[in-house]
Amino acid sequence: MEDAAIVDLYWQRSDRAISETNRKYGRYCHSIAFNFVRNNEDAEECVNDTWFRAWNLMPDKRPSILSTFLGAITRNLAVSMYRGKTSKKRGGGEMPLALDEMSECVPSGSDLEREYEIKEFEKAIGSFVDGLPEAEQKVFVARYWYLAPISEIAEKMHFSQGKTKSMLFRTRNKLRVYLQEEGLW
Repeated sequence: MEDAAIVDLYWQRSDRAISETNRKYGRYCHSIAFNFVRNNEDAEECVNDTWFRAWNLMPDKRPSILSTFLGAITRNLAVSMYRGKTSKKRGGGEMPLALDEMSECVPSGSDLEREYEIKEFEKAIGSFVDGLPEAEQKVFVARYWYLAPISEIAEKMHFSQGKTKSMLFRTRNKLRVYLQEEGLW
C-alpha cells in the first residue's frame, strides 16, 4: 500500500491504518529501536508506542515522508527508553560508544545550553551532513542517528569494517573543522 493511502487511513481513523503501517514499516522501526535498546521486547514496545503516537499525531499532521516521520518517532521513543534504563553511561551499548566517538568533534553540553545555540548547532550539522558524498552521508547517519553497529553498517554498505571506521574517523574530523569554521566549536 502506498504511503499516501496509509496516511489517509489514519485521517479516516481506520483501524486498518495500524496494520498496514506495521506490515510496511514494522521491521524498519523495530531495527531503529533495537539499535538503541538492544532488546527485542523493548524494541517491540517502542514500535507499538510509535503506532500509538502516529495515531494521535496524524489528524494534526500529514507527514510528507511517512518512513521518516515514523522513524523519528521510533528513534525518540527508543532514546527515551534507553535513558530511562541506563541512568549513567555504561559499556555494552552502541549509544555510549557513538557518543564517545563524537565527543572529539562536538562541543560539550555546557557550551550548548542556550536554545539559540542548540538550534544553530543542529542546523550546522544538518548542512554538514547534506554536503557529504552519498556514501559518507549514509555511513555517518547510520552510525550517529540510528546508532547502527559498525559491523552492520559495513555489511550493508559492502565495506570492510576498517574502511567504515576510517570513513567515520575522517568524517568526524571534517565535522570538527567545519564546526570550527562556523564558530560553533
